[in-house]
Amino acid sequence: KELLIAATRLETAVARPLIGMVTRLAEQKGIDLLFDALPALLQERDFGLLVLGSGEPRYVAFFEGLARRFPARVALRSGYDEALAHFIEAGSDIFLMPSRYEPCGLNQMYSLRYGTVPIVRNTGGLADSVRHFNPGSGQGTGCVFNDYDATAARWAIETTLDWFAMPNIWQRLMQNAMAQDFS
Repeated sequence: KELLIAATRLETAVARPLIGMVTRLAEQKGIDLLFDALPALLQERDFGLLVLGSGEPRYVAFFEGLARRFPARVALRSGYDEALAHFIEAGSDIFLMPSRYEPCGLNQMYSLRYGTVPIVRNTGGLADSVRHFNPGSGQGTGCVFNDYDATAARWAIETTLDWFAMPNIWQRLMQNAMAQDFS
């Protein structure tokens, strides 16, 4: 995580949560759910955001705007870079996939293997591979939200940030995630 923060020139502390996204910036990927949620959350909560992707100009402009508004905590890397993609998945604490639909999805499985807790919408392959975490029972592998709207996406991000703030809960969640076997 330290190397990832340094390599991307973020100025966020290692102790703060880092949310990563590696995605095509397309309608399918649920980026529009973040238009209201992320700016407000970045003002209210202390976390970093690192995005790797390219695609539709309105989504690129959205993340570029966030990076300008929060330059110490938000970075967008345009294009695709396989090594950087895995670096983001391994070095982030949380992996965000708010997809409108996702027939399969591999990034959530990569993030689980790395112990990077996924936030996913309950759809397609995401629903098949990520189970919502229950802090009471200690069961589950990530944060799963149902409704395709900004309120649900915000709830999922806030919930996961709250879990991150509880080290014992977070360790259990990471261990659950890394124990998954999709072979």
